Amino acid sequence: MDCKERILSNDYADIILDFMFPEMYRDEVAADYCYHGVLDNLGIAFVDRRAIPTISVTDSTYYFLPRCYGLTQLVENDTGTGARQEFNSLGLMESGILATQGQPLNLTGKNVTIGFVDTGIQYENEVFLDQYGRSRITAIWDQTIQSGTPPEGFEYGSEYTNEMIQRALESDNPREIVPSMDEIGHGTAAASVAAGSRVAGNGHFIGAAPDCNIVMVKLKEIKPYLREYYLVPEDVPCYSETDIIQAVQYLEKYAVSLQRPLVICLGIGTNLGDHTGASPLSRYLTNISYEKNRAIVVGGGNEGNAKRHFRGEITARQSYRDVEIRVGENEKGFIMDCWGKAPYLYSASIRSPGGETIQWVNPRIRGPQIFTFVFERTRLSVDYMLVEPGSGSEMIRFRFENPTAGIWSVRIQGEGNINNAVFDIWMPITRFLQDETYFLEPDPFITLTDPAYNNRSTCVNTYNDANDSIYVNAGRGFSRDDQIKPDIAAPGVNVSTILGLRSGSSIATAMTAGGVAQILQWAVVEQNDIFVDSESIRNYLIRGARRKDGVEYPNREYGYGFLNIEGVFRFLAGTS
Repeated sequence: MDCKERILSNDYADIILDFMFPEMYRDEVAADYCYHGVLDNLGIAFVDRRAIPTISVTDSTYYFLPRCYGLTQLVENDTGTGARQEFNSLGLMESGILATQGQPLNLTGKNVTIGFVDTGIQYENEVFLDQYGRSRITAIWDQTIQSGTPPEGFEYGSEYTNEMIQRALESDNPREIVPSMDEIGHGTAAASVAAGSRVAGNGHFIGAAPDCNIVMVKLKEIKPYLREYYLVPEDVPCYSETDIIQAVQYLEKYAVSLQRPLVICLGIGTNLGDHTGASPLSRYLTNISYEKNRAIVVGGGNEGNAKRHFRGEITARQSYRDVEIRVGENEKGFIMDCWGKAPYLYSASIRSPGGETIQWVNPRIRGPQIFTFVFERTRLSVDYMLVEPGSGSEMIRFRFENPTAGIWSVRIQGEGNINNAVFDIWMPITRFLQDETYFLEPDPFITLTDPAYNNRSTCVNTYNDANDSIYVNAGRGFSRDDQIKPDIAAPGVNVSTILGLRSGSSIATAMTAGGVAQILQWAVVEQNDIFVDSESIRNYLIRGARRKDGVEYPNREYGYGFLNIEGVFRFLAGTS
């Protein structure tokens, strides 16, 4: 069996390795596997699942287990293609993007590439053509199609070049040449906001960087064994961290080959992880952020109003805290992670809606502890990791299968000399759960989704440009270790895309990515700051942000203020 088959097969587990796997030792490994290198200290192994009897987070395996990511875009009062196109420019105007598209700067993203990791792109749409009718899409890597040729250095999927896309557009049957599609529309909508060409026949629709090049990676769905482990419903799009890491690696390699500046736009997110930026994906993005002529833009997610985060504190007076969870009818199940900082040690007991109680679960027992209930169909497993390698924190994972509807109570207790020991618990993102499943006493803060906590990327939150109010579903900062995130807020409520109105984090992220392409054109293409990197771009955006009098910045909702690309150049000119 070759590497491609192992990558695609559900019989092989994906394992993220954050250390060098020397070539000289690979033949000595007994397991049936293949290995894809990303960096010297980061790679992905695809190992026969028979060599891994169960999925467990014990013994530091949590860090190596791929997380599942979901989409962060919503349809809001959609009335179809062309809806509200006459107002398309409002968000771009509020963000100072339209002003910099025109005289005297003329910044339209020319000779800059925006790379998307998403659901694909409807490449035939006129919004992705230049004024001569040629496609501005430089390449598409469709991870879901195995009939074509994978990109150089990768083992699966099919790559479609600009030449192939152009031939498809000129053909009577484009799908025979480039069969890649965006059935969901998430990637197409985001790309139109960030990089849409001016379309005179459609209400003068235009994107933020209408002359930039586009590279799209269409993610394949997560493997069934991981979907089953994470208890994600079959009809909900879910993507593996391993595929996302390789998608980012592809964009980075492509930018090197083109020798053009690159903006990486990520409109996906997860609640899994320690919320400090310690995940493998976040660390890989940090590594890329040091490269010159790169910018990484990530969204803050839509979890601020979802009631899926709980923060508790254990004191010397009270050595435990009860966490109540409302579970809705027909909930298939969910995973819930509790994070606590050293030096404290936490343990747990669980009480079901029927009154059955599981006594203290011992954190020193190796391997998952499995529990069943006499009067409930629920199967509960509890895993402990005393020192999670990415963050150094203690982590407790609760996995509820077929949980009984009603109120569940989890008591978190601290051991030893407790003094204001704070812990955090997160459920999965909204798309992966029923609406009726949530914490009864939620905390709306620290609800940005990974990889929002990457410290050198630009984290974008979502606001309503009609009244400058924060989007009701927007995540809130800061990070669990008090890092300042989000960085800025951008319009993302009822924004016109080429597919109609859309709201949510991915829309605000896409608009910001287009604005960043404008800055990269000025900085790199026009040689005003040729050594710019992702951290530099983040600071340009912070300095140019629009801020209100009487409001303290940075704050948990807007970060350092509102996206304002024109403000960046006014700051540089000393006229802000």
